[in-house]
Amino acid sequence: QLQASGGGLVQAGGSLRLSCVASGRTFNNAGMGWFRQGSGKEREFVAAISGGGRNVLYADSVKGRFTISRDNAKNTVYLQMNSLKPEDTADYYCAAARTSYIAANDRIYIYWGQGTLVTVSS
Repeated sequence: QLQASGGGLVQAGGSLRLSCVASGRTFNNAGMGWFRQGSGKEREFVAAISGGGRNVLYADSVKGRFTISRDNAKNTVYLQMNSLKPEDTADYYCAAARTSYIAANDRIYIYWGQGTLVTVSS
């Protein structure tokens, strides 16, 4: 129901835009989040946006570099990633919460998409 795409190989300092398209049901009122998991690491929060898009939340490690947004008409959430660093290399997952509420805690997200791999070379 959640399809993430847009990953790829990029050099340090480059940019990528990830997309997460919902199908089968609408998530227009749901809080949406992006998480990532690097090789051998635990999954970590990246960014989230509330159902109406008014509230956003970022991990400290990506603040000022990543921007989350949503287009409810397209049932899509985006993650614009600029100034990428090798430590950003990971599988990136999008997730939807049950309500419009957002948090860094992954327990509030009940729908998960498959990952899209981002690799940043130095």
